Amino acid sequence: TDQMFSFNSPMGACPECEGFGKIIGIDEHLVIPNRSLSVYEEAVICWRGEKMGEWLSDFVHKAPLYDFPLFTPYYQLTEAQRCLLWEGNVDLHGINEFFRMLEENQYKVQYRVMLARYRGKTMCPKCSGTRLRFEAGYVQVGSRSISQLVDLPVTELKQFFDRLKLNEHDGKTANRILTEINNRIRFLIDVGLGYLTLNRQSNSLSGGESQRINLVTSLGSSLVGSLYILDEPSIGLHSRDTNKLLHVLRQLQSLGNTVIVVEHDEEIIRAADYMIDIGPDAGRLGGQIVYEGNMTDLRKGSNSHTVHYLLGEEEIPLPSHRRQWNNYIEIKGARENNLKGIDVRFPLNVMTVVTGVSGSGKSTLVRDIFYRMLKRELDEYSDRPGEFVSVGGNLKNLYHVEFADQNPIGKSSRSNPATYIKAYDEIRKLWSEQPLAKQLGYTAGFFSFNNDGGRCEECKGEGNITVEMQFMADLVLECESCHGKRFKADTLEVKFQGETIYDVLEMTVNQAIEFFTLHNQKRIIKKLTPLQEVGLGYIKLGQSSSTLSGGENQRVKLASYLSQEKVDPTMFIFDEPTTGLHFHDIRKLLEAFDALICRGHSIVVIEHNMDVIKCADYVIDLGPEGGDKGGNLVVCGTPEEVVKCMESYTGRFLRDKLELNLK
Repeated sequence: TDQMFSFNSPMGACPECEGFGKIIGIDEHLVIPNRSLSVYEEAVICWRGEKMGEWLSDFVHKAPLYDFPLFTPYYQLTEAQRCLLWEGNVDLHGINEFFRMLEENQYKVQYRVMLARYRGKTMCPKCSGTRLRFEAGYVQVGSRSISQLVDLPVTELKQFFDRLKLNEHDGKTANRILTEINNRIRFLIDVGLGYLTLNRQSNSLSGGESQRINLVTSLGSSLVGSLYILDEPSIGLHSRDTNKLLHVLRQLQSLGNTVIVVEHDEEIIRAADYMIDIGPDAGRLGGQIVYEGNMTDLRKGSNSHTVHYLLGEEEIPLPSHRRQWNNYIEIKGARENNLKGIDVRFPLNVMTVVTGVSGSGKSTLVRDIFYRMLKRELDEYSDRPGEFVSVGGNLKNLYHVEFADQNPIGKSSRSNPATYIKAYDEIRKLWSEQPLAKQLGYTAGFFSFNNDGGRCEECKGEGNITVEMQFMADLVLECESCHGKRFKADTLEVKFQGETIYDVLEMTVNQAIEFFTLHNQKRIIKKLTPLQEVGLGYIKLGQSSSTLSGGENQRVKLASYLSQEKVDPTMFIFDEPTTGLHFHDIRKLLEAFDALICRGHSIVVIEHNMDVIKCADYVIDLGPEGGDKGGNLVVCGTPEEVVKCMESYTGRFLRDKLELNLK
């Protein structure tokens, strides 16, 4: 049955790894950390030293008899040659036999320590990572098993099914199924996901990729007369792929559906039939419809920032000059995932943008290799960096590295922007200094909703009570004791200029800055101003971090960096910081980046947004395509140098932006 081909079913899952594809065993990356070395150059770490070196000597002595290339770098070895190195044969002792010897002698403490040093998550030896029983591989279509097919990128999978020839009986049986398969494959390619493999784990997908896969699911169902609401489907999408996405949205519309898109991308806005713009600003200064109508009816002098940018009344200006640089960090031979052994320089004290089409290897290079390598070089704990040969340059000029992604700023519902940037500490101190607080003996801790004392003990400072409903969704009710105010009535009697601690938490950042400016509280204003500078003046001080979007979380982290005023040179890495940002907010974001660079820090940004790329001092463009056809360094240099490269998709779209700004 079809259960035989599902790793989620006991019938189909590999009995060794239970359908996970990995087990705890000897980690290849720990045994051979530098894959650019050959076996003769002691690539196998555990075969170093006087005693263990005997295993290497024996292997080197016998390997030529089996045509094993001793002087070839490990990463260039074929699958059969690697198998010989690990498994050995009757005469040749491989790495696995070495570890079996260690396991047999575990009574010796040094062998137990050695085993522990090389243990980690490794590919299941029984299913070779396919997650299925080996019996599932016996069934083949077009000389391919299901495991081989899901390992192919979607573009190659399409070619396989296009060329597939079946006999008359199989053709009749599979006709309907093949139609569905081909439709879904076409939809994946249409939304710019042709570089993905079908066995890619969902937790490794970006937010934009996940959303576009959901869009493919909707297209595959071929519903008619439905209303589709898409929240920023262009996240993580290069300008080259935006037209493909628009084509898919038009397909949905042509089937008789209504499509509503919440979006900031200029191309998608311009392609709309009807636009509703809400503003004019954010928070309490927003909430009004400032423009509603067709794209052809745009008029100058509007109250809408969006209309201003679309008509060219406002723009994100080009920098007056590109910053020059002398110091850099260079990574040589980066070859993790689809990277093709590239050498890349990351300049210091400037803004570097890493760009390229979706799936070209940007995150692998910056997050998996560059960031993790810097963490280890600076003696900080990090996961194992991706594969590269060496690192050079001016590492001594860096003291810290920070990676700002879109993950929540806090894991609990108590976390909020005010606590994250340490502004709430100053606010609590101010309330504890009020005459009534001193009279009652209230300390700063008394005004915290995380500690016993001043908080409401009924809801423990949460403001609401969660009622578990067993098999249904939990019910969240307002606390009857404090009515959602989080503090005891006694605590709320302490006021500063007529405002309680709860009133302050309910203020937006802009309101709080106005309030504390009026009453000359400079230390609190200094802490809150960075939030305003990154365009977050509309969020409430006490707003739970779980209600913030990915882009807002990232900007709160940026505000935190600005408020710390670090003196030591730091490398800041941002992953698509323009997610969820309007043109107007991108301008503020770039000003915040400039502020960090002026303090002597360095910035690396993974980005597709052309307005950010045109303002970069240095651009690294990967590609030219995604997946196996990506991973090359297409071009690097200033934006003006990038536009001269004919092979660069980024260069083509950037040329239009630069010409528009110059006009």
